[in-house]
Amino acid sequence: MNPQAKLISTISLILGTTITISSNHWMMAWTGLEINTLAILPLISKSHHPRAIEAATKYFLVQAAASTLLLFSSAINAWFTGQWDITQLTHPTSSIILTMAISIKLGLVPFHFWFPEVLQGSPLTTGLLLTTAMKLPPLTLILMTSHSINCHILTTMAITSIALGGWAGLNQTQTRKILAFSSISHLGWVIIIVIYHPKLATLTFFTYCLMTASIFLALNTTKILKLSTMMTAWTKIPPLTTTLMLTLLSLAGLPPLTGFMPKWLIIQEMTKQEMTLTATIIAMLSLLGLFFYLRLAYCATITLPPNSTNYIKQWKINKPVNTPTTILITLSTTLLPLSPMIFTIP
Repeated sequence: MNPQAKLISTISLILGTTITISSNHWMMAWTGLEINTLAILPLISKSHHPRAIEAATKYFLVQAAASTLLLFSSAINAWFTGQWDITQLTHPTSSIILTMAISIKLGLVPFHFWFPEVLQGSPLTTGLLLTTAMKLPPLTLILMTSHSINCHILTTMAITSIALGGWAGLNQTQTRKILAFSSISHLGWVIIIVIYHPKLATLTFFTYCLMTASIFLALNTTKILKLSTMMTAWTKIPPLTTTLMLTLLSLAGLPPLTGFMPKWLIIQEMTKQEMTLTATIIAMLSLLGLFFYLRLAYCATITLPPNSTNYIKQWKINKPVNTPTTILITLSTTLLPLSPMIFTIP
């Protein structure tokens, strides 16, 4: 890809995200979302492979539909209340349509069908943007309008997202699709607590972004795209593969790793809100996701692919792991002891 075009796309992504998260007017928020959509399309289709073109087309159509619903919702609210302020969304119909629009953009169930396919057709670096940075603007809109969104709809979508994200990831062999269903599942954890504790939802999202960035950068370094490749990747960079296993277990939410912190706090908060049954359900459903995280960790470090002949091992890479990957992996596995201090920060 042309460096100038990549620079323009990156600047546009930063600009669109900044406009959306800092705006108070629905038209400005919609403008930022559209800038984001148009900026990510060249990054998705930069390989010029038919699969990448298909992914870019699907992404454009889905995001255009979601943006149209968002604009329609804000227009209905302005028609009845005379307000274009994001925090003044009070009309019931507008709230339902907005919930649908944001759910499409986030890839929540039942509007999740596009996300695994788009991620599978994108490069790993673009997939990292799709699973982290592109989720920030719509999540910000949910945080700003959480007081007027129907909590029962959000809770139902969150539980089904956690369930389907774990269930659909069980039979996948492509790492990008597994991470796509992992994203759907983790966004369910974020959405289920966003009405009751917005600060905890923000913490959960950024913790997820931290762990996902570590995994994507590690996979990009070792060029792992499927499980069969992961089974022989331990010969390339053994220390990185070992830490990748720990990061995957952290993403699964196993103590004493960082990923246990947001799930622990969410279950604790939901118990305080007298939602013990819901907390129990999502805790049990998270065991589905635990299975494929353990399978990834097992394939990355312990097992070899079944083969009747001697399998050709990968050449060891002497290239050192870059500093950001090292820092992200360290944070993804060692932040749990700091959890008592998180909510003391004003």
